[in-house]
Amino acid sequence: MRLMSLALVLALSAAPVTAQTEQTLADIRQDMSVLFVELQKLKRELSTTGASTVALPPGALDRINAIEAELQRLTAKTEELDFRVSQVAEDGARRLGDLEFRLCELEAGCDIGALGKSPTLGGAASAPAPATPQPAPATGGTELAVGEETDFRRAGEALAQGDFQSAADQFAAFRQTYPGGPLEAQALVAEGRALEGLGDTREAARRYLEAYAGYPDDSAGPEALWRLGAALGDLGNVAEACVTLSEVAGRYPGSGDAIAQADAAKARFNCQ
Repeated sequence: MRLMSLALVLALSAAPVTAQTEQTLADIRQDMSVLFVELQKLKRELSTTGASTVALPPGALDRINAIEAELQRLTAKTEELDFRVSQVAEDGARRLGDLEFRLCELEAGCDIGALGKSPTLGGAASAPAPATPQPAPATGGTELAVGEETDFRRAGEALAQGDFQSAADQFAAFRQTYPGGPLEAQALVAEGRALEGLGDTREAARRYLEAYAGYPDDSAGPEALWRLGAALGDLGNVAEACVTLSEVAGRYPGSGDAIAQADAAKARFNCQ
């Protein structure tokens, strides 16, 4: 019986693997796990002590070890493939939802509010719930594309948790995915904050300038302006910083928090 089991495993390793279209990726992974267990049992059989009259084929143990190593490699590849398939499914669902939203905008009588969230391709995917939900971004009543608010929230959570590199990358990707959208100015300011957290004050100042110059009437305008002035001061341009910070109260007289932040920065730079 032992020799028959060994012969079966050796035969399986030498036979070509044919694809079975009816099997799922999970089925293949399960089959590989079962085969791995059987290999372990065979190795224990070959390691038994005591005299035996059975003559094993030359190099049998080495052959089984090679099969085990190849099986481990295939298992790792299967895990990688499973992850990639999940990522493609989620990305495809998001893109389909965005196309559905845009097509609805072009059709007369289409109710955008009745559109549901597009399911993940191939089935629902579980996602960890955020520890602290972020407040909804201000859009001025403008409709957002499907997935736009979700992506913005995810990047904002990384920023709130102090993961500045991830936040900077996500906000940069967000602006590329939704160029000129209603959250563009807020994304620029948030990306600047993440860059400041990474110590890249010069690039942060460029994001603030782009947010203020491109969207002066956006709700993010006051923050962009005072953060621009503060960044200029940190870069050594104190005169320009003082002028910029003094503009906050005149440009946005109703933004109490931004004015207070600007005044604090002016005191820090000894502005006259």
